[in-house]
Amino acid sequence: MKVIEIEGKTIDEAIQNACRQFDAPREKLNIEIISEGSSGFLGFGAKKAKIKASLMQFDMSFDEPLDKPVKAPAKASRERNAGKTEPKAAPAPPPDVPAADSPFPDKAPEGENGQIAFQAKQLLEGILTRMDLSYPVTVEETEEAVNLKIRGDGGGLLIGRRGQNLDAIQYIITKAMNKAGSERKIISVDIEEYRQKRESSLIALAEKLGEKVKKSRKPVTVDHMNARDRRIIHMALQNDESLVTKSRGEGEYKKIVIMPVKKK
Repeated sequence: MKVIEIEGKTIDEAIQNACRQFDAPREKLNIEIISEGSSGFLGFGAKKAKIKASLMQFDMSFDEPLDKPVKAPAKASRERNAGKTEPKAAPAPPPDVPAADSPFPDKAPEGENGQIAFQAKQLLEGILTRMDLSYPVTVEETEEAVNLKIRGDGGGLLIGRRGQNLDAIQYIITKAMNKAGSERKIISVDIEEYRQKRESSLIALAEKLGEKVKKSRKPVTVDHMNARDRRIIHMALQNDESLVTKSRGEGEYKKIVIMPVKKK
């Protein structure tokens, strides 16, 4: 796995440089902050922010069991144990029990959502288990989307900075479902209504900045945001005929500029 050190004036700029270096969005990168940098005093002694970056590696093979099968004992071991009583073999599972070589059952139990929703829920629960997090997961399915909701304390660990950890988990599950050959749907992962709260705060921010632009008649720039957050800002101000919003920058994370409409 290729790991490189990248610098920038700020952490955000260093991450943007990493996205360009790997030609990949932020969600596909492992980022480790080495130093946050400093502006120095009057421009002297300034230090750049430095990070380590590498591409995420996902093994999404569903043809292998979650637990590795136990190898049969070697011939020498069988000879040493010849006089010992062999344990009884476990009874064969009934026909309706799913095969052990698949992490997903053949079909969702009765009363559950559809197959893709059930599989996505299973995968998310497996990820949480491997993170030693025993948070319950609920799932809601519509014709177009599967919404996974995590309940539990300590949501900050799963959310990450501006929801980046949550976006990464959502990306993993989406890729896994697509590779599994299931019906393709939009996968959404949320914890403690974070995305709804984030949307409400972004709408309030957009309205506040919009009023500021209308009073000052000067454009305002909003810091780097992912595509989902940018869309919320655009939608919040799209019906205001005195304002116009544009995205600027490259890569997954771009800035938004809110500008007054020029008077004719």
